[in-house]
Amino acid sequence: MTVDPRAALDRLVAALEAHYNAVATRRSDDDPAVDDAYDVLADAYEVYEDALATRFGEVTPFYLAEDLDDDEDDDGSDDDDDDLDYDFEDELADVDDAAAPAGEPAR
Repeated sequence: MTVDPRAALDRLVAALEAHYNAVATRRSDDDPAVDDAYDVLADAYEVYEDALATRFGEVTPFYLAEDLDDDEDDDGSDDDDDDLDYDFEDELADVDDAAAPAGEPAR
């Protein structure tokens, strides 16, 4: 079933607002409402990303934390501090290089 990207975007925005409200009204460090809102937000993001890719062949520049963890686990390393070493500047440079027209420098 193909999801309309506009409907998926509306759901993502609503999930962002619900997550913010859950965080802003948190009752404790382990408030299950925050965890639930996080899960709904992650799901809404994935649906939106898939809808964009399916309809337009486009993606967002965002990655879910669990996706980064999965990528790091693939290198065979057992270092628990891998997530602290992730270099977002390198990732952004790769995106800029890919977006630059042939023969033109990246921004």
